[in-house]
Amino acid sequence: MSGFEPGEADWIEGLDKLRNVIRQELISRQLAPYAHRGMTVLDVGCGQGTQALRLARLGCQVTGVDRSPDLLDRFASAAAATGVSVELLEGELEALDRAVGDRRFDLVCAHGVLMYLRDRRGAIGALASRLGPGGHLSFTFRNGHALAMRPGLRRDWAGAISAFGTATYSNELGLVATAHRLEDIESDLAAVGLTSLEWFGVRVFNDAIAVGTTLPPEEDLALLLEAEDMAGRRDPYRWMASQLHVVAARGS
Repeated sequence: MSGFEPGEADWIEGLDKLRNVIRQELISRQLAPYAHRGMTVLDVGCGQGTQALRLARLGCQVTGVDRSPDLLDRFASAAAATGVSVELLEGELEALDRAVGDRRFDLVCAHGVLMYLRDRRGAIGALASRLGPGGHLSFTFRNGHALAMRPGLRRDWAGAISAFGTATYSNELGLVATAHRLEDIESDLAAVGLTSLEWFGVRVFNDAIAVGTTLPPEEDLALLLEAEDMAGRRDPYRWMASQLHVVAARGS
C-alpha cells in the first residue's frame, strides 16, 4: 500500500468530516448481515480502525494489519478507550504471510486499499487465501464506471472529459490512484474461486461536496445517510457512486 503514505496526514484530518462519515457508515450497514459475534475478522489496511472497532464492539475477534505505526497507534488508543481487545500487526497486503502466517478468518476486509496497489488480481488472491471455510471477503474500490461524475458535478469540465478515457485519477488526498470496473473485479474473483454475493454503491449524492464539509445537524444527517443507503442498494444510482463495495465468498 505504498501509494497511501503521502496522504496520511490529510486522511487523519478528514476522519470526522462528512465525506468519511458517510463512507464508513454505509460500509458498516452493508457489511452488517455478514458480521456476527464470535467470528474472526482480518482487516487489511485497517488504518485507524473505524470499521474494525465496530466489529470488535459487536463481539468479533479482530486482527488489524496496517503498514502505518501512527495509524495503528490511533487504533490501539481508540480500542483502549472503547474497552475492546484487538490484535494489531504492522504489515501490508503484499506480505500477509509475514503478518498472519497461515491463519484463516471468517471475514476478511480491505476497504480503500485496491486503488493504491499495482497488482489488483494478486491482491484479491492474497485476500482470498486468508478466508476460512464459509468465509466472506469485503472490499471497496474506486468506481471506474463513474470516474467523470465528481469533476462533472463540480463543473470541472476538462477534468470530466479527461476522466472518460482513463482509469487513473487524482483523489481528494492529492494522490494518484486507480479506478476499477465491476466486471474486471468479478473476473478477478472468479480466477481465485470466489463469486460476488452482493455489491453496493458508497457515496452517491454527496461525493462532490468539499473535503472539509462538516456534519450537518443530527436530524439532517440521519436523513442524508438513509438516502445514501437506499441509493447504494439499487440501480441506476449505485452505478454512479464514488466507490463500490463487494462482498464475495467461495463459489459453489
